[in-house]
Amino acid sequence: MKSVVTDKAPSAVGPYSQAIISGGFVFASGQLGIDKNGVFAASVAGQTENAIKNLSEVLLSAGSDLAHVVKTTCFLANIADFAAFNETYGNYFTNKPARSLIQAAALPKGSLVEIEAIAEIPNEKE
Repeated sequence: MKSVVTDKAPSAVGPYSQAIISGGFVFASGQLGIDKNGVFAASVAGQTENAIKNLSEVLLSAGSDLAHVVKTTCFLANIADFAAFNETYGNYFTNKPARSLIQAAALPKGSLVEIEAIAEIPNEKE
């Protein structure tokens, strides 16, 4: 098991890793809709895009990418934002990984969106 750390995505906001590599997969912690300066986008679509870009940087740091994501778990502060979220999400996850999406009572730092993922690491040998 190996921790993944990159400065190309916001650092963890608690005592956890940005991701863990184990068994040929990377398990990425939830990414919020903030940019590298910690500033939230104003809209759900903007926060979704930022969260996916952050997730992408974490995956790249682990030797994977969005095309190798097999499962995402997505959290919305308001399920009424489903359509806006889905439209942006679909632009990035064209491989259509398995997904769960729920409304959370609250997300860290007041975020509107959080996305975590599991991705295979091509050519990973442990």
